[in-house]
Amino acid sequence: MMKIFRNPDVMWREEDEFKEQAYKGLGTGEDVAEIGTSILLHAGRMHSLNILGTEIWKLCDNRTIEEIVSALRQSFDVEEDVLREDVIEFLKNMKEEGLIHEE
Repeated sequence: MMKIFRNPDVMWREEDEFKEQAYKGLGTGEDVAEIGTSILLHAGRMHSLNILGTEIWKLCDNRTIEEIVSALRQSFDVEEDVLREDVIEFLKNMKEEGLIHEE
């Protein structure tokens, strides 16, 4: 299985205030998809990630897709197949942007 890694050239930070707001919203059933909880800078471009994107990003540390999905299931109440599809699509986009790589 391929392992996923963050590109070490990407500068990033979590936005604690927005992260707290997103987790609070998740707890009350709000749609938090548009709340940016981290910012990535790479090749002159800025990317804002929502709470799920941020958590996927942080898990790109020598894990397989299945390991990432398994870890996310601990925090997000989503059907496994739906979560896997979201993770795969997100990672595909991140790879196209040069933000992650596989080994």
